Amino acid sequence: MKNFGRVLTAMVTPMDDNLNVDYEAAKELALYLVQHGSDGIVVCGTTGESPTLSETEKLNLFKAVKEAVGDQAFIIAGTGSNDTKKTIEFSKKAEAIGVDGFLLVTPYYNKPPQKALYEHYKSIAEAVSTPIILYNVPGRTGTNMTPGLVADLAKIPNIVAVKEASGDVNQAAEIRRMTPKDFMIYCGEDALTLPILSVGGEGVISVASHCAGDLMKEMIDAYFDNDREKATEIHLKLLPVFKGLFMVTNPIPVKFAVNYMGINAGKLRPPLYEASEEVKDAIRSILNELGVV
Repeated sequence: MKNFGRVLTAMVTPMDDNLNVDYEAAKELALYLVQHGSDGIVVCGTTGESPTLSETEKLNLFKAVKEAVGDQAFIIAGTGSNDTKKTIEFSKKAEAIGVDGFLLVTPYYNKPPQKALYEHYKSIAEAVSTPIILYNVPGRTGTNMTPGLVADLAKIPNIVAVKEASGDVNQAAEIRRMTPKDFMIYCGEDALTLPILSVGGEGVISVASHCAGDLMKEMIDAYFDNDREKATEIHLKLLPVFKGLFMVTNPIPVKFAVNYMGINAGKLRPPLYEASEEVKDAIRSILNELGVV
């Protein structure tokens, strides 16, 4: 089974002054992330403002990041939607580009029941050969994938992992109990990375790794090297970052943080809007204290 590594960054999508996607800046950011702890890059996830990107923009981003990174890191394409047919069609186009995996969010707003979710993912998995990461984020979608559903889906050969962002460590533990050892559980909330590792997690799909990728990687490596004291020390050091980057809706804070670090991320597309001065001051203070600026 494919292993995507321990730190995958859910990358922001750089924009120019006219709010067009800045593909050259995306290449530069992807390379920076790979050089600072990222084993993989998730392109066009929620942090990448996927709801306001067109299909063409997404495909061009997959191409640009793949071109920039080459074989230095895995490229995971966010191709999920709340329409099974459209998800299949779009995933096939991304597959033709040669991405390494798909991140498929649970269908949002239409809130399908568990059986319907199973059929949704099964249909997609049968239509493509690229490995799939399930994405459970009920706070955004309104639907929670139960551990039993994840376990059933894990029996499908190219469904290889879940990004678990329910905020429930017990749920992650139950998924671990019910799935094969090689089925990967990625934490979907930075602050819960260490707790989820302790119940069988593989790593994290991270927002904080934009700013602290090396430390995130060091923390996870320390955990797996049985240096729990060091892992806990780094976790506590990073807590202000974890909290600060989610003061308001993601990716508002992290996009400001990336810009503040001197990396061009640009603005946000409406309905998201730039961080308030209060949020900016808090992020500046956190990053200065961390020493990444």
